[in-house]
Amino acid sequence: MVVEIPRWTNAKMEINTKSCLNPIIQDTKKGKLRFVPNVFPHKGYIWNYGALPQTWENPELLDEHTGCKGDNDPLDVLEIGYKVAKRGEILKVKVLGTVALIDEGETDWKILVINVEDPIAPEVNDIKDVEKHFPGLLKATVEWLKIYKIPDGKPENKFAFNGEPKDSEFALKIVSDTHEYWKTLLQKENTDGLSIVNTSLNNASTIDGEKAQAIVSESLPLSEPSPLLPEVDKWHFIKL
Repeated sequence: MVVEIPRWTNAKMEINTKSCLNPIIQDTKKGKLRFVPNVFPHKGYIWNYGALPQTWENPELLDEHTGCKGDNDPLDVLEIGYKVAKRGEILKVKVLGTVALIDEGETDWKILVINVEDPIAPEVNDIKDVEKHFPGLLKATVEWLKIYKIPDGKPENKFAFNGEPKDSEFALKIVSDTHEYWKTLLQKENTDGLSIVNTSLNNASTIDGEKAQAIVSESLPLSEPSPLLPEVDKWHFIKL
């Protein structure tokens, strides 16, 4: 997985699929940088949040399980190990299960995983092991995903399967299917603005390291971070 958002942080960082080489940037809303609210008792994201590269939730297909089209993004990943990861870090992970979120009418699978280097990883192989070794985390995961947009004035999110997590075999099938959809994306003449420029696939969109470095060099230089506004740390209380 590619880590976009370390656990306990609030900045809504994500892979920008429309920019060349797909950098991780902060999402914006109405011209302002986006932060997810802290909804009691949760502080920021409660897992290391990221994405599985070489997957794509196809917006042209109705998902057989949810009846909704894909969200046009890579699969989202929730890593539950003890270590707080770093933004941009690449982790080798074990797939444990999945939750089928319906986000504003689109299918948005959340794949639960654990870092294979986590000390407890050998004992955690399926969704039932999550409840055994991380009691309360599955319930908290569904709750977090259900309510995190409510402070922004949006309704609670819905789920397929009534929010029940599916097991690792089911989740691996979702990973496999979305990997195949990604393969079809690479063959498209028109990718609807998605950038498939890469340095390693040896296809028509592959560029060499020198050109990739030139693209990176053209990026804006790093600057001092802006101070966080006080409302980023505000705690919201939601009654469903």
